[in-house]
Amino acid sequence: MKKLLLGTALSAALFSTANANAADYVIDTDGAHAFVTFKIKHLGYSWLHGRFNTFSGDFSYDDKAPNASKINVTIETKSIDSNHAERDKHLRSKDFLNVDKYPTATFKSTSIKFDEEGDEADVTGEFTLNGVTKTITFEIDKIGEGKDPWGGYRVGFEGETSLKLADFGIDYNLGPASTHVDIGLFIEGVRK
Repeated sequence: MKKLLLGTALSAALFSTANANAADYVIDTDGAHAFVTFKIKHLGYSWLHGRFNTFSGDFSYDDKAPNASKINVTIETKSIDSNHAERDKHLRSKDFLNVDKYPTATFKSTSIKFDEEGDEADVTGEFTLNGVTKTITFEIDKIGEGKDPWGGYRVGFEGETSLKLADFGIDYNLGPASTHVDIGLFIEGVRK
């Protein structure tokens, strides 16, 4: 009986320790420590860079079981910023993001697979843009984690993927060099 009680107590202790590492994080957009960026070739001669200024999200992460992590991000499409007001107006139109009809883009992970070191992962999920939902995969890198100077705890990741514009109903002719856009996600999460 003592062995059974000791085994049960030990199992409970190990289980609670493993779950103590699991945490939910909110993406730190208030402190400007997170960014959703994009870049697309301009005529094949250079790159046009931009970002979405307004977005929110959260994720769960446990360094002991990283493949159980999850992430959700919501982007306000009207917040697109390419550093050119007239171009941004066009990007918000029906030719591109159609922000009046589709004010948000969303990403919700369905699986996350880290490498053995826990530093790199493939994040797969459902991305909805311009009213179209497709399964996409981000390659991400863990930047780091630890306590911050204000008594909180943070973890950061960065990742990038390439999207074919036509897959999301965006068929405006930008030329053969500009059929895809690279999306970057740079997030720092604050543990709740």
